[in-house]
Amino acid sequence: MSDPMRPPVSHHHPQPASLRSDPSRPRASLRTAVVWEVLQDALDRRVKATGRESLDILDTGGGSGNFAVPLARLGHRVTVVDPSPNALFALERRAAEAGVVERVQGVQGDAHGLFDVVERGGYDVVLCHGVLEYVDDPAEGVRNAVAALRPEGVLSLLAAGLGGAVLARALAGHFKEAKQALDDPAGRWGAGDPVPHRFTTEQLTALVEDAGLAVGAVHGVRVFADLVPGVLVDTEPGALDALLKLEAAAAENPAFHSVATQLHVLGESRGTAEA
Repeated sequence: MSDPMRPPVSHHHPQPASLRSDPSRPRASLRTAVVWEVLQDALDRRVKATGRESLDILDTGGGSGNFAVPLARLGHRVTVVDPSPNALFALERRAAEAGVVERVQGVQGDAHGLFDVVERGGYDVVLCHGVLEYVDDPAEGVRNAVAALRPEGVLSLLAAGLGGAVLARALAGHFKEAKQALDDPAGRWGAGDPVPHRFTTEQLTALVEDAGLAVGAVHGVRVFADLVPGVLVDTEPGALDALLKLEAAAAENPAFHSVATQLHVLGESRGTAEA
């Protein structure tokens, strides 16, 4: 799962910069800054549209609360569904440390049996981050996530990108593996590949649209971050800030979506997207 930086406690409307940077965790900033900025904008719009400062958010596969706890610190109510009891225990501990236990609920379950543990149509926002790569039927996973939304809800979908994996294997000198990932229907580079499924932009947007939502935005995530030597980011003055700005600019450019490590798709009800 992605690991976001922890924004400071706020009354629902922190400045975007507070979500983009965390001096103590530069790698976390690089991995998630783009997603946080898009998600924060979507949350702000839903708060304004609903007239409610606290939204109901479902985080499928939310693990130990890397997204859920910061969202709860912003004042929202978050339900995390995850199959791992260890992850849910870590979620409870993290929520307690952050002082948001009353706004975070963890339940054991998975995307396939989602409605065995949560209600249909009960959430303003659903996060489906790092889930589709591991489910047998990605289309079903997206349909279930959408079915959990209220009529004008928002889906935040984050999944592994095919092009980023191909590029990474090629740059590492593993040309046969890069070619295999490019040719494989699941985007896998070999038997040792830990990711069962990767996606193109077209595949993810089709899943969202087939589930009945309009695509509000598409962003490439970690276009350069995984390719830049860590020593440069950690020691070169100004390198982290410059790389964050470059990532933000490239994320919105469709030309770079095909080489991003991850792809983020924001799905909205058609009425919300047209408003």
